[in-house]
Amino acid sequence: MLKEGDKAPDFTTKDQNGNTVKLSDYKGKKVVLYFYPKDDTPGCTKEACSFRDADDVYNKKGIKVFGVSTDSEKSHQKFISKFQLPFDLLADTEKEIVEKYGVWGEKSMYGKKYMGTMRKTFLIGEDGKIAKIFDKVNVSEHAGEVLEVFGEK
Repeated sequence: MLKEGDKAPDFTTKDQNGNTVKLSDYKGKKVVLYFYPKDDTPGCTKEACSFRDADDVYNKKGIKVFGVSTDSEKSHQKFISKFQLPFDLLADTEKEIVEKYGVWGEKSMYGKKYMGTMRKTFLIGEDGKIAKIFDKVNVSEHAGEVLEVFGEK
């Protein structure tokens, strides 16, 4: 189980355009890694749009935002296009990243149990260490909460 102060596990994956993204390439930058269950679902859309609406502030402060789900590159492309998302979505189709970050687990909906991605956000400092973990996420206000932690509101 990862905790604040731990080194953020490195990974290499593809973004929505098939470009290789490696977390260690962002050392020296502040990174928001937000995990979400599924593209174009109500809660995930609200969360993505909250980051979209705060994108100017994130860019001015030099904070890189990545959304991560187990959806495909093609699914991410549609989600980005539909809601004009200005940041990259990472396609963790092999479930490597969700496993490393401990966000893949048993969930329950309408009494039915299934495996899926937990909604969780990791703030990674310039030193590559986890500065903050959000276990509970208010999808509508999350982007603002993240900026407050980085002292950037």
